[in-house]
Amino acid sequence: MPAACDPDVADIEDIANSPEMITDRSIPSRKMVMPRVRKRHKNVVTPPVLADSYIPGTQKIYLKTWGCSHNNSDGEYMAGQLASYGYTITDSKEEADLWVLNSCTVKSPAEDHFRNEINKAKELGKFLVVAGCVPQGQPQADYLYGISVIGVQQIDRVLEVVEETLKGHTVRLFGQKKQEGKKTGGASLALPKIRKNPLIEIIAINTGCLNQCTYCKTKHARGELGSYQPEDIVARAVQSFQEGVVEIWLTSEDLGAYGHDIGVTLPELLWKLVEVIPQGAMMRLGMTNPPYILEHLEEMAKICNHPRVYAFLHVPVQSASDGVLMDMKREYCIDDFRRVVDFLKERVPGITIATDVICGFPTETEEDFDETMKLVEEYKFPSLFINQYFPRPGTPAAKLPRIDPQEVKKRTKAISALFQSYQPYGHEVGQVQTVLVTEISHDKNYYVGHNKYYDQVLVPKDENLMGKCVDVEITSAGKHYLKCRLLGMTGVHRPAVPLPQPKGQVSGAIPMKEVVMESASTSQRERILMKSHSPIAALSLIEMFRRTTFRSVTSPYHHIWDPPYHVHNIESSSFSSYSIDSQEDAFLLTTIFMDRLLSILHISINFASYSFLVCPYKILIS
Repeated sequence: MPAACDPDVADIEDIANSPEMITDRSIPSRKMVMPRVRKRHKNVVTPPVLADSYIPGTQKIYLKTWGCSHNNSDGEYMAGQLASYGYTITDSKEEADLWVLNSCTVKSPAEDHFRNEINKAKELGKFLVVAGCVPQGQPQADYLYGISVIGVQQIDRVLEVVEETLKGHTVRLFGQKKQEGKKTGGASLALPKIRKNPLIEIIAINTGCLNQCTYCKTKHARGELGSYQPEDIVARAVQSFQEGVVEIWLTSEDLGAYGHDIGVTLPELLWKLVEVIPQGAMMRLGMTNPPYILEHLEEMAKICNHPRVYAFLHVPVQSASDGVLMDMKREYCIDDFRRVVDFLKERVPGITIATDVICGFPTETEEDFDETMKLVEEYKFPSLFINQYFPRPGTPAAKLPRIDPQEVKKRTKAISALFQSYQPYGHEVGQVQTVLVTEISHDKNYYVGHNKYYDQVLVPKDENLMGKCVDVEITSAGKHYLKCRLLGMTGVHRPAVPLPQPKGQVSGAIPMKEVVMESASTSQRERILMKSHSPIAALSLIEMFRRTTFRSVTSPYHHIWDPPYHVHNIESSSFSSYSIDSQEDAFLLTTIFMDRLLSILHISINFASYSFLVCPYKILIS
């Protein structure tokens, strides 16, 4: 039996019930002296263990995500699977029976917030599942002991982990998704999700990267590069637009590295996506490191000039010193970065280049920092993410002597002051622009749209504008935004997509399918209602019912169907039949389909209510 933290796990029950989950830390030796310590913190409430007969899918779940858009997409997928099963996703920590905390490991403060939430969940006596990059990168962290964990590539098994946790078991699922021995992008993009914003779809096109940056902990969690197939990405985009999405974000740890592992280039994928973007909808590109975008600059410029693609790219520089870049193992020099920025600014007029800098890397000298200051002053990046260096456990850079924290703060303040000293958007005042309105401002006083350059434009709050393209005149500019006035309702038009789904609705939900299974030799009839999150998947399951020969089905109420059986797809009015060899228990159906479904679906059975639950698809026997 594999150990509890082995990367490859045969079965979740093996972990949940493994005797190896009981370690030396669980039972003290008789020879140990256990001092009595007065607790100064709040008492930790142990969550009640639910009975074995509890009905899964009836509890309330609180889900919180930290970090990047990739992590947010993972959180949306987990919420979608849980909701499609029947769980209620709630924003109330107090009302929730179980918390799912989806973590970020990029910076120490983010991990600190994550740890604080874990402690809070324990104090409130909540069942707890942790996910994201922290447990994946540090599975042996002491504060994660005794807590159920789901790895970043195992989010399609969140239902199993949640169910076992509610039973009082501790489950740890790691491992990578592989196809023919090669790592893939991760869990299927066809899984159900609940979009945080019904107008925006976040699509992860790959996971991991090709670099070995010495300061980066994310590499420990996301691992080597794994790309999704172009057809899967395009299919997800098409489905999103069919559900009223007006803006798609492409995300990954390094967009430019996409396809190196599967023989596809990033521009090839982007052109396929451009073909399916409806009129008025937009696509935003994510973060790319300089080395892998250099070879595609010509094509990237053409793509960024396309009217349905934002002229925006996030290209982290981290430092303008070649020496520091070498110590970071960034695999490019500052001239490479300049070449990317200069080429795109020349070929894509008005393009927004966002970048990142790290202040206080252990080998950064005053001269190195001055080079970074000069770069920022020269390019006046409209979007600049300034980060203090934090040593992340297990990274090579963490072993280096640190710069005095006060010096790091001094440098951070200096570059922050430089960033605040210039006005990046003043030249746009007076321009007439078209903005796509998708969000609400933090203060709730404005709607937020973006122009072609992905500049943030504050729009007067009018519910008739949300999700629409609006013609405006820019009236003023702030440090991080533009303000505007409307040019009349004649300049308001909806992108060529349906109305968006209501907030909180599971993506992929379609009208109920009905499949009637009849016994030809008796008058008995059972009806199977299939609610599928993909029309293609629904038809595939119907076809498997039609083509597969399996044994007879017996219900818990001892009603036995007699062969032969017929399958009737009411929606398509098709009629087919197949024969049954013998009478067998209903649950044999699971065994028959398991091998064929396991790669894309996960099946479980609710014995109490006699419903087959095929996640992310539901087959309910009524």
